[in-house]
Amino acid sequence: MQKRLQFYIDGKWVDPVAPKTLDVINPATEEPIGQISLGSKADVDKAVKAARRAFETFSQTTKEERLALLQKILEVYQRRYGEFVETISLEMGAPLWLSKAAQAATGVAHLNQTIKILKDFEFTKVQGSTGIIHEPVGVVGMITPWNWPVNQIMCKAAPALAAGCTMVLKPSEVAPLNAMLIADVFHEAGVPAGVFNLVNGDGPTVGEAMSSHPGIDMMSFTGSTRAGVAVAKASADTVKRVTQELGGKSANIILEDADLKKAVSGGVMGCFGNSGQSCNAPTRMFVPRKKQDEAIAIAKATAESVKVADPFSDGMVMGPVVSEAQYNKIQGLIKKGIDEGATLVTGGLGRPEGLNRGYFVRPTVFANVTNDMTIAREEIFGPVLSILPYDTEEQAIAQANDTPYGLSGYVQSGSVEHARKVAARLRTGNVHLNGAGPDFNAPFGGYKQSGTGREWGEHGFKEFLEVKAVLGYQAA
Repeated sequence: MQKRLQFYIDGKWVDPVAPKTLDVINPATEEPIGQISLGSKADVDKAVKAARRAFETFSQTTKEERLALLQKILEVYQRRYGEFVETISLEMGAPLWLSKAAQAATGVAHLNQTIKILKDFEFTKVQGSTGIIHEPVGVVGMITPWNWPVNQIMCKAAPALAAGCTMVLKPSEVAPLNAMLIADVFHEAGVPAGVFNLVNGDGPTVGEAMSSHPGIDMMSFTGSTRAGVAVAKASADTVKRVTQELGGKSANIILEDADLKKAVSGGVMGCFGNSGQSCNAPTRMFVPRKKQDEAIAIAKATAESVKVADPFSDGMVMGPVVSEAQYNKIQGLIKKGIDEGATLVTGGLGRPEGLNRGYFVRPTVFANVTNDMTIAREEIFGPVLSILPYDTEEQAIAQANDTPYGLSGYVQSGSVEHARKVAARLRTGNVHLNGAGPDFNAPFGGYKQSGTGREWGEHGFKEFLEVKAVLGYQAA
């Protein structure tokens, strides 16, 4: 039982202004594994003041000084890698193998990518006689989710540090222990006091206080579209920059010329990865109507091969979802799919056989789904796949775009040229062709209600910079 009841403010761990505790629950056992404090507006004020003081000096550091700092952070993070792997699996339920190979690994990937970008980035360019100067945006408020916790913290904090910004982080209160480990790593690496601050708490209290705070220059938010709207509204009065990575309902279009078995089985596993708790999960699978029966058989066999178990057990594929609230939401949407007439291929309500505690969800596949059904419209954030049959490619593209979301898309084809043509028609910030994986140098973000701005790579780095024109910078 970890008791981490302090916040990291101005280079040290400090007590909250007003004590209020929250248990951190292991979703596989439903038992507490830790306890944190929930912060208040007063705690946010202390953190922002520290960040503002630190910005005066940290913003003036050289590129070389910030590179050395990032290298040290990477060194300490790698040394403590095993702690991150275990913590992530305990507090949010990711399989141990996934925590090691992907969840914790994203921290290394974003640090390495940021170091590479910073080395090559020109903060000053001369255009005619004018200097175009890139400067840090200021104090950044960061609100991060529980589903890919280290990924979402490090893809914000690393480029913010590289840019010369200071920051206040509110991680998800559902899975906060990994964030406190990051604070430990930053402290050990020698991040100057006040540059990185952490205040735990909930969205309506700490998140609202950060978003509306006049001392914060930018809000970087990852989470639900509903919460993202709240952040944007609260930020509007102080006209601060807001970047958001929000929800998704990504389409996976399997074209006529695709290898059906490979495309369907890969699509199922892509949907079920991380227990379906990825904003860019391929949750709507479009298949040619004449091939739907074959696709259903492949999807059923694939889903039923997924072993659901405790994240620390051998040979398992999928762990629990993160919380009781998430479990209940998913159960309600599965029931909605059944009630609205979709064909339940496999899975369904309740826990998988043999599991009588923990927030485990049965890997579920629906077929004969229409794009107006709730399960095709709402982000379920669980291991639930909808198969939608289509008659023509034009219909598939139109239905794929018929969603308020636009985070990611997937296209499967025997011809990459064919896949590219369909990708060009999708109104999404990302498109994966034929099973392509993530690229940490590519921009990540969405169209429509999936967000504003971009993260990852150079595009994500530039979000933390202001652009200044200095006229007469160079004699003509």
